Amino acid sequence: MIVKIGSALLVDPEGGVRRAWLEGIARDIAERTVAGQQVAVVSSGAIALGARRLGLAKGGRASLEDAQAAAATGQIALAGVWADVLAAQGLTAAQMLVTLGDLEERRRYLNAAATLGRLLQLGTVPIINENDSVATEEIRFGDNDRLAARIAQAASAQGVVLLSDIDGLYDRNPAQPGAQHIARVERIDAAIEAMADRGSASGMGSGGMVSKIAAARIANAAGAALAIASGRVERPLSATARHTLFVAERTAPARKAWLAGGLTAAGTIHVDAGAARALTEGRSLLAAGVTRVEGAFARGDLVAIAGPAGPIARGLSEYDAAEAARLLGRRSDEHAALLGYAPRAALVHRNHMALL
Repeated sequence: MIVKIGSALLVDPEGGVRRAWLEGIARDIAERTVAGQQVAVVSSGAIALGARRLGLAKGGRASLEDAQAAAATGQIALAGVWADVLAAQGLTAAQMLVTLGDLEERRRYLNAAATLGRLLQLGTVPIINENDSVATEEIRFGDNDRLAARIAQAASAQGVVLLSDIDGLYDRNPAQPGAQHIARVERIDAAIEAMADRGSASGMGSGGMVSKIAAARIANAAGAALAIASGRVERPLSATARHTLFVAERTAPARKAWLAGGLTAAGTIHVDAGAARALTEGRSLLAAGVTRVEGAFARGDLVAIAGPAGPIARGLSEYDAAEAARLLGRRSDEHAALLGYAPRAALVHRNHMALL
């Protein structure tokens, strides 16, 4: 199980650790390990802790340099606190700092997954965070909700719990009169996405409901259920409290789960309604159904595939962008004459594609 803890739960408004609450989480984790579960934690809080120690304005977020300096300082403090509270329960903490590239590039992803798996086998509790001391806006997850879902893929976890300052999804902003709590989501569709509130209630974290629904998509694609629950209670992992559960529809092969969960794409291939229907039936993407190509991708790059109604799939392109643009709308028997060599049959083969 992967547990994500937001900054507002771990750090008080003055920038100090909510240690008593954290000790309760450690007891919850200890009980679950005794029951035979493996638990990893995606923990926010490094920037907030570091900003206090360095005396930085705006919680360390006044500039990129401040945020990176705060993260570098706060990560040591965060790791130390986790090591202390877990040690009190007879557990060993381990630390993993990852970047977007560690989970987006296939080889690095496999290395991270192997490390995480070994740590769990050894009985440690991995404490995972984005390496904000080197990340920039262009090369970062941006929130720990989606990071937790990607870690769930890497660990082949069965479940993800996002502990936050809200107890789940509502049909509108929960501050509005008449807002209804949604207890269970069987499928994430446009109606569910429209319910998302883009704000973080505390102002301290970086992920609102939009990021949590994106995380649920990633986790569900890998066969893991995801729950959004409030951490504003003592012992939230053992408490029976209201939450929203996003049910996993299916378990995807590891490679396709990785493809579906990717956060960055080098380009987008737009297709017509017929091609969109063929993809949902499990077929490869042929050039005849392509209407437009965006981006500057190379052969082997991850690309998004979108139909008239929106995103359909993600996959590895068999052609670079310039070649794909020359082939769009053309039949397979025309490709050799257009390119001057014997081409591959599909722009994106079904074996290298994951439906969303």
